[in-house]
Amino acid sequence: KVTRGVAAIVAKRADKVFLGNLDAKRDWGYAPEYVECMWKILQAERPDDFVIGTGEMHTVRELVEAAFSYAGLDWKKHVELDRRYLRPLEVDGLQADASKARTRLGWTPRVRFTDLVKIMVDCDLELMGCRPVGEGKKILKSAGLDWTTNRMTVG
Repeated sequence: KVTRGVAAIVAKRADKVFLGNLDAKRDWGYAPEYVECMWKILQAERPDDFVIGTGEMHTVRELVEAAFSYAGLDWKKHVELDRRYLRPLEVDGLQADASKARTRLGWTPRVRFTDLVKIMVDCDLELMGCRPVGEGKKILKSAGLDWTTNRMTVG
């Protein structure tokens, strides 16, 4: 929602993004890497439960600040808090412990939070018909990921 909102503002299709709790903390990661971990889970010698995540928590505010800053925008001019987006039972923080996946499967996420934000903003800018800033594509390439298809080589 945040990065699509940034792209919509850059594309002049919107002026505001409406959000709820900016202090909620989440463990955000790059979905194709999570799929890579799922594939590794399926290759394990015996079935087991694994937690997939980065192990890092970041607030919605951090996501907002990073996304708007990357696109050259002042988030305070474009973000409005709306009570309709507040969750009645907000969880203070969600943080994964993927140590079992790391030790048993050899999996660890390569895309860091700030890089994830750049990848998402660039992708959404391109989807809106705008020229991406460009760092996101470079980050994906260096991580062995394909910009257009999100394909990765596993195994």
